[in-house]
Amino acid sequence: MADPRAQLHEALDVLLRFGAMLLRAGDTAFRVRAAMVRLAHDMGIESLSVQVTLDAMSATARRAGQIATLTCDVGSPGINADRIGQLERLTEVSKPGLTAEALTKDLDAIEKTPGLHALPTVAIAIGLASAAFSYLNGGDLLATGAAVVAGAVGQAGRALMFRRKLNQYAVTAVCAVLASGLYCLLVFGLAGRGFSDTMAVGFISSVLFLVPGFPLVASLLDLVQHQTVAGMARLFYAVMILLGAAFGLSAVAAIAGLTDVSPPDVGLSYEPVTLLFRALASLAGGVGFALLYNSPMRTVLTVGLLSLIGNELRLALHDAGLILPAATFVGALAVGLLASLGKHWLHQPRICFTVPSIIIMTPGIFAFRTIVLLNEGNVLAAVEALAGCGFIVGGMALGLATARFLSERRWIVES
Repeated sequence: MADPRAQLHEALDVLLRFGAMLLRAGDTAFRVRAAMVRLAHDMGIESLSVQVTLDAMSATARRAGQIATLTCDVGSPGINADRIGQLERLTEVSKPGLTAEALTKDLDAIEKTPGLHALPTVAIAIGLASAAFSYLNGGDLLATGAAVVAGAVGQAGRALMFRRKLNQYAVTAVCAVLASGLYCLLVFGLAGRGFSDTMAVGFISSVLFLVPGFPLVASLLDLVQHQTVAGMARLFYAVMILLGAAFGLSAVAAIAGLTDVSPPDVGLSYEPVTLLFRALASLAGGVGFALLYNSPMRTVLTVGLLSLIGNELRLALHDAGLILPAATFVGALAVGLLASLGKHWLHQPRICFTVPSIIIMTPGIFAFRTIVLLNEGNVLAAVEALAGCGFIVGGMALGLATARFLSERRWIVES
């Protein structure tokens, strides 16, 4: 007869493996906990207590008078929307009587699933997303064209370095130098003149793929759900990624002698042609980041549509005179509410729709001004630019969080 304590250890071990896979794929800590509890119930575990950080997990389970506590390492964080969907679907289809052997077999199959999109496809998509971001922020033809090449090469380089398991922060800094440096070489080589405001937009657009959108949004959602340790750990991970990118950009900006640029002016842009091109650019941005996050094609198309709707709404409100942080909040809120409908049709977690849809709203010109002004030693102006950047990023994250409060009762009523 099998030892009940050994069986409980086996069940808890595979549950921790499931949770680590889900967290490593980029899901939020509160959803990881909820998914593990659902599976534990189906495995006959009476109670499960889980403690989650970004790089480790521990859990205590109780069943038939037996108690077991185990810990595991999570590993390097990443983003894999398809894997998040597969793992969460396991909790939806599982039934009472689930065994450790059956769950292990399912996890083995998921781990063997290859990426959905080839490296060249993702690199080209990111290049086009970079061009879309440049166009939406006022970049001229040269800046937009150079951003395509620089963004695609930068993403391809990052993917190749990640395959060698290199340090994420070092890779981020190197890729920032690679993409922005290539951009400057292309612009200076072709234009042969100074760095204008429109070219500055392309400079920051070339490294758009380095924006840690998933961990930033996930950290806020975890903090709202009282997952403080995991939320803060993920937030600092995202900040470190941003610092790595800023370090690379600062080095290139200093070498190239870039100077401060003025923020874009507000102007009414209701011409049909302008609206059409803005819509196409927003669509391209959402599609590019959905492909980057390894989303299934149906999700990719849905993300493109959400990005189109949310960003067009944001830009229209800003054109009408609403301040950019508030317009960004409304755009992100619209994306979050629409994603609540899409997740039921496509059976994908909401975060897989919302995050790639709002990356196109990133305040690139404010980030550029912060870096350049710090390089020039103009600290007060840099802080002002950084504050503008922070308010816009906050509008993005709070818009998605507000959508959760409006569409899910458990976000309003605490258990």
